[in-house]
Amino acid sequence: MIMNRFENQTAVITGGASGIGYAIAEKLGGEGAKIWILDRDVNLAENALKSLQAKGYTAGFIATDITDESSVKAAFNKIEEEGGCSVVVNSAGVVGPNGINTTEVELADFERTCRINLTGSFLVIKYALKGMLPRQYGRILLLASIAGKEGNAGMSSYSASKAGVIGLVKSAGKEYAGSGVTINALAPATIMTSMVEKMEPHQIKYMTDKIPMKRCGRLEEAANLAAWVLSEEASFNTGFTFDLTGGRAVY
Repeated sequence: MIMNRFENQTAVITGGASGIGYAIAEKLGGEGAKIWILDRDVNLAENALKSLQAKGYTAGFIATDITDESSVKAAFNKIEEEGGCSVVVNSAGVVGPNGINTTEVELADFERTCRINLTGSFLVIKYALKGMLPRQYGRILLLASIAGKEGNAGMSSYSASKAGVIGLVKSAGKEYAGSGVTINALAPATIMTSMVEKMEPHQIKYMTDKIPMKRCGRLEEAANLAAWVLSEEASFNTGFTFDLTGGRAVY
């Protein structure tokens, strides 16, 4: 099936240089969107950019640190100068301490995890909205996690930060429900990305064993669901966290 749901639209994807972010960028680009990748890993982002452009997609890159308000503001200002955007995905994030109990977690590591995953999400929403609201249309999607709904033992920092992302989406989604801008989240179970591969092996096993389908999710499965949530078709959904868990979450 040939689909062009994002023709003449511009999509901004933080953390779009790899993993779920890149998979979403590839999916949206294939459906007609112009892609902006916001990432702090310049080398990885440039490789992703070349890959997207080699497929014939229109794509650009802005070096951005989502924990730095001035960096996020500057990136969205540049995008507005180039015509603005109608789709924003915040996929940038870190796992943080894993495979260890809460008493073993250093405060600095806990705060760093929350700053990237939660504060970064807040800043992306804030500046995405500033551009979208005057146009009375937009789609914002944050990457949360099943850990934010149910908690994962050995990952208190990550679980807390992603629970915060879900709360942020609920609140902001309701605030702007009548604006034409929807704000939702995606809560995957384990998706095998380079970030997950770096985790402690026993932590990966713990998470995978909780999935009734007994497998990890695939990147294309995440991208396919994200594309629908970000499309005009999902016009009556906001403030919601969509599960992608192979049966782990059924509520």
